[in-house]
Amino acid sequence: MTFLNLYIFKMQTNKNIIAYIALAVVSIVWGTTYFSLRIGVETFPPFMFSAIRHIVAGSLLLLILKIVGNLNLNKSIIINQLILGILMIALGSGVIGWCERYIPSGLAALIVSILPLYIIGLNYLVGLERQKMNRQIVTGLCLGCIGIALIFKDNLKDFVNPTYLTGTLITFGACFFWAIGSVYSAKNRLKGNSLLNAALQMFFGGLALMAMSIFMDDYSELQVINSDAIWSLVYLVIIGSVISYPCYVYALEKLPIGLVSLYAYINPIIALILGYFLLNEKITYTTVLALFSVTIGIYNINRGYQNNIK
Repeated sequence: MTFLNLYIFKMQTNKNIIAYIALAVVSIVWGTTYFSLRIGVETFPPFMFSAIRHIVAGSLLLLILKIVGNLNLNKSIIINQLILGILMIALGSGVIGWCERYIPSGLAALIVSILPLYIIGLNYLVGLERQKMNRQIVTGLCLGCIGIALIFKDNLKDFVNPTYLTGTLITFGACFFWAIGSVYSAKNRLKGNSLLNAALQMFFGGLALMAMSIFMDDYSELQVINSDAIWSLVYLVIIGSVISYPCYVYALEKLPIGLVSLYAYINPIIALILGYFLLNEKITYTTVLALFSVTIGIYNINRGYQNNIK
């Protein structure tokens, strides 16, 4: 190996390490956002809440990029990030905020943990990473789905409640739109600064959510907003968006999309724990068994992708 090849290899390795760190941030922090989101939308109009979160976060990042002289925009970047903002921010995470008025935050995170199944299915449809499937990845996905099925075993009686059923089904739909956006991003490998891409996605997604708020929100609720909702908004803007969302975009640009989607298996564990201790959401033996199944699924998918790289 020549010195040049060694240098290139070292640089690629360093980028991968940073990407794995970024993925770890997303896996942990986004698990806490379900709890914060539930607190916020209890008294704050849900679509407006998510709109403010993403518009403010996107604007802060754009301002930072402007100050450092790295705000390089063109028509292609704007169009692509507008599409991703609508798919992932507005129709994805923003809609989940509304759903958390009707279902527990831990359940919302568990539904989103089916994301890897959506993504790998879409990958096959569009021909992205199709050749990378192996027995361990399939086993991991199956175990993850078994975990989800076990979770719903404890919640079957709740489906007689129309709002609970609606919230659950729409959460599945929001997860699907997020998966479409993730696959679109990975397939096109969009060029440009990861921070800029994240900022534009949040900003455009926030604008779309504000438009949805006009038709979906009850603005009379603005009279009963409490301090907990305000603090949860601050947390989601700074930690959940300004810091974490660029990490997700960077990981999506540098790592296999199936590997990045593993964060959706880790988030529910954190969300369930926070929901249990802080929101009195129940955890049963079936829930623990489901989490065990999901954890083993994570291990198998991770090993499967590592074996493909070797």
